[in-house]
Amino acid sequence: MPPRPLTQLTLALLKPDLTANSIKVNKVFAHIQQNDFNIVAHKTLLWSKSDAEAFYGEHRGKFFFERLCGYMTSGHFHALILEKPDAILGWRALIGPTHPPRARINAPDTLRSLYGMTDTRNSFHGSDAVDTATKEIGFFFPEFDIEKWEKDQKEQQKKCEQK
Repeated sequence: MPPRPLTQLTLALLKPDLTANSIKVNKVFAHIQQNDFNIVAHKTLLWSKSDAEAFYGEHRGKFFFERLCGYMTSGHFHALILEKPDAILGWRALIGPTHPPRARINAPDTLRSLYGMTDTRNSFHGSDAVDTATKEIGFFFPEFDIEKWEKDQKEQQKKCEQK
């Protein structure tokens, strides 16, 4: 039996414009399952301005910062920890390009193409690297122990290799 591949975690956000429509949310959750992601943790949140500013702090001073923070405080949204081999690249491929009109041309089967509206109201977020995912998961899920999860992953892989 081939060894079980190590899985990876990523943060996924379903942003307020999408979350306002429960039918769309249900369709996105179906896409997540159809693409073999495991939902490790899930929260529905409503941010204050200070929450949004803390998460998007690296963008402070950029022209879109205030608009982005306003958008992210405009309604409830979902934060998820997704898991599967190559979860970061897999989720980013599933959501597609940041700008939904470009996604409709260049990646018409992606979630942003299907549900996004503008570059700000693009419906989704996905971590772009392992370090970013770790930081972002810690921001939204401080109770989640990534080190324990990684240790459990390695132990499961060892067990599979011993069989």
